[in-house]
Amino acid sequence: MRAGKAAAALLVVVTLISAGRLEAATGRGGWGEPVSRVKNIIPLIFLGSPDVAPQAVPTAEPQGPSVDPAHLNQPAALERSLRTALRRPLDATRLTVVGGTARLGAYSVGSAETVHGHVVVLEGDVDVHGHVDGNIVALDGDIIVHPGASVTGDVLAIGGHVREAGGNISGSVQSLEAVPLPSTAAAISIPTVIARRAAGFLGVFLTLVTLGFGLVTFGRPNLEIVSDTVMQSFGRSFLVGLLGEVLILPTFGMLIVGLVLTVAGALLVPFGIVVYALLAIVAILGGVLAVAHAMGETITRRRMAQGFKASPNSYRYLLTGLVALSVAWLAWVVFGWVPVAGGLILSAAAILTWFIGTVGFGAALLSRGGIREHFAGRLIPAEMLTDEYLWATPQFGVPAVKRPPKEPGA
Repeated sequence: MRAGKAAAALLVVVTLISAGRLEAATGRGGWGEPVSRVKNIIPLIFLGSPDVAPQAVPTAEPQGPSVDPAHLNQPAALERSLRTALRRPLDATRLTVVGGTARLGAYSVGSAETVHGHVVVLEGDVDVHGHVDGNIVALDGDIIVHPGASVTGDVLAIGGHVREAGGNISGSVQSLEAVPLPSTAAAISIPTVIARRAAGFLGVFLTLVTLGFGLVTFGRPNLEIVSDTVMQSFGRSFLVGLLGEVLILPTFGMLIVGLVLTVAGALLVPFGIVVYALLAIVAILGGVLAVAHAMGETITRRRMAQGFKASPNSYRYLLTGLVALSVAWLAWVVFGWVPVAGGLILSAAAILTWFIGTVGFGAALLSRGGIREHFAGRLIPAEMLTDEYLWATPQFGVPAVKRPPKEPGA
């Protein structure tokens, strides 16, 4: 214990001296303040109470915190009042004790000393060697009544113990476990909650848009193949994605074991871990963007078939799809604070996101990252994939028209 205190004292000295050098270098102060801090703090370390310097608690204002320790039959209410009065830093604590005084930190009554009135000690032990004519209350500390000492009153230790080490206590003795107050953090208003969630939602959305536009710019052919795979083989993509999620960790383990079993491969284990993780992230994220591209393309082309004028391109498809996929999360941002309903909306958004990610992951695996076109419907002749064929021509044929009747004599 002594070695620990000595080490703590040395650490404080070194820290404050370093702070003094910094102040001297910046011209914001000299050596006086750090040295005075060392003089004040070192004795507290060896006294065992480095957090609180023994001091009297100033009396609170008329409407400030106040306690009456004359009757200790309701210790729980007294504890709440005392903990409410505590402030951080403790030097800012103000408390009015009816018929007595309040102290911070360790407090001692000398053998030749007599204290008239109640004594309330916060965050420290009470050592009684003399006489106290009143009640003693200690919050988060012990009360020790030494030989020859006497207390004419009741003694209560909250979060500590009362030890009668040869002294005399004429009143009741109570030792209670501390019951800290619940968090007093101010409740966050509903607009603040919505604003914070909206900021997070907007950040994620803009990130996906940026990544998606980059993928369209530098890898549009691959993105389109994965997107076509989603549209042409949706059910197969979901099943393959589900199987891929189950096997992703076993596959990773087999890869690491295979590298470790070889001499040259053991050196590539860190590289293999990084590459495998990147491939998995790219496959999942790229699959989600491909699903968004497929949804955006479907929505845009249907609107075009209804007469909406727009220039069909992958950027528009991707942005439209991401907006459609974000509806569930946007609903959570706005209504997530509603009891029960907010939890249901969050669960629905999370399940939908998992489902979309699974489908996209499966499509990326089926198409080998947009290289293989077997499941993308690309085997249909190119002329059948044009807008004129898919949307301009009625899908159920051209209605037949009756021939005009023949004129007489024709």
